Parts: sequence; structure tokens; C-alpha cells
Amino acid sequence: MKTVTTIKELKQIIKNHKKENRTIGFVPTMGYLHEGHLSLMKKAREENDLLVVSIFVNPLQFGENEDFDSYPRNLERDAILTKEEGADYLFAPSADEMYPHEPSISMKAVKRTNVLCGKSRPGHFDGVAAVLTKLFHLVQPDRAYFGMKDAQQVAVISGLIEDFHFPVELVPVETVREPDGLAKSSRNVYLLKEEREQAPELYKALNEGAGLLASGHSPEHAADFVKKRIEDRTTGEIDYVEVYSYPDLQPLQEAKGTIILAAAVKFSKARLIDNITLQL
Repeated sequence: MKTVTTIKELKQIIKNHKKENRTIGFVPTMGYLHEGHLSLMKKAREENDLLVVSIFVNPLQFGENEDFDSYPRNLERDAILTKEEGADYLFAPSADEMYPHEPSISMKAVKRTNVLCGKSRPGHFDGVAAVLTKLFHLVQPDRAYFGMKDAQQVAVISGLIEDFHFPVELVPVETVREPDGLAKSSRNVYLLKEEREQAPELYKALNEGAGLLASGHSPEHAADFVKKRIEDRTTGEIDYVEVYSYPDLQPLQEAKGTIILAAAVKFSKARLIDNITLQL
């Protein structure tokens, strides 16, 4: 595996491989890798000639009072894990390399962003769209892999690819979980011992709520049920529990079609998100 830190070198590498018509699988990450990220790499490795992984903590997707400076970073460890998964290239640029000057053009994600996490993180998905536009142009992947733990991000990226006609296949990958059901996340390290013991209740509540939707209960009833379960079983503060169509993320009066049931819960030093998608 070769680690690349400059755009100039990356562009030359990609140009050489494109001449040979080699397919490129791309896994963009912000580092501090866990099994969820590694599952994306495994799938990309299986389905493509080349695997390119990026590690870049993107400042544009962090708002005021968010955890950009404290976001966990360990590039040395991440490089070892990336190599073990068979990556051909690790692109790990600095912020100055990616944003050498103030942009002359800004991007704004206008749909699928004003609900779920996007509701409390204005501008977050603008930053996601901006950095992925750069990365898609630089890496020129045939397929890009994203985890469904952040299903709203997958929905926004789907819109980005469709609207700008990127020649990229979006490959959503199922959420990777701990044995007790907790979704893998870089932020799980911030949970206190008691909170870590309570955290699996989020997924359990979502599963029960999904069962209600599947049996014909209304989206409102299912969401209320999940809220009460989480309140009764954890000390976390509920940010949201919501049901929408997917990937359009529109409100539903009745449970039909492709649906997402999603929740976010704030603990003392970590905010956990999780979701279940189902076809009814």
C-alpha cells in the first residue's frame, strides 16, 4: 500500500490506472477506523481491481461548537488497518492541501437535509457535498462505499451523484454492530461505563418500533413507542426519533414503501445515531 498526501501525486496515480481500465473502489473516511469502515473496505476490495481509501477530517462539515478539534485521530494505526484490508492507496491530505484558499464556489445541499441529524447541524451536508465532489473528481471511482449507519448521509450522497451525473455507483453497506447490537462508531469511546451498558437499548427500541410499522401501526405511534422505550431504559437525552420515506426523507402518514426509522440520543460526551430501513 502506498500513502499519498498530495493531490498532484494522486491525480498522476489515478491517470495511470485509468489508462489500464482498472476499476476503482473508493472508501472515503474521516479516520479513527473501526470494523464498520473495514467492512466497507472488504466489500470494495472484493468488487474492484483497485481499492483507494481516504482519511481526511473535513473541517467544512463541522459546525460551531462541534468536535472538530477533539475528533479522534490516529493516522499511524489507521494506515496499518487500511493496509491489512488490502488497500492499494491511502490518500491522507492535510486541510491546506484540500482547501489551499477560500473557495470561489460554494455548495449547498437543499433536499434531504432539514430532518434527522441535518436539522440540528446546519451546513453539515454542504461540507459533505463539497468534500465528496473534490474526492470524486480526484479519485474517479467506479464505486463508492458508505455505511448505512449514517443513512441520511447516504441519501444526500445519492442526490449528489444523481444531480451532478457523477459516473459513480453508490454502494450502501449494512451497519456493523457490536455483539450486543450497538452500532460501531468512532464516538463510542466517549461513552461512560454506565452509558455503554445502556447504549444497546437504542437498537433494541428501533427493532421493536420497526416491528410495529411492519404490523400496520402508524409512523407516529411507532416513533412515540421508540421514544418511550429509550427514555425508560437509558439516561440519554433524545435528540429525535423519526420515520420518513427513504431515500427522499419525506414525512409519512402511513407506513408503506421504503421507510427509515431513525433515532439520535445524546449521552454525556457522545451523541449516538442509529436507524433501521424496511420495505413495506
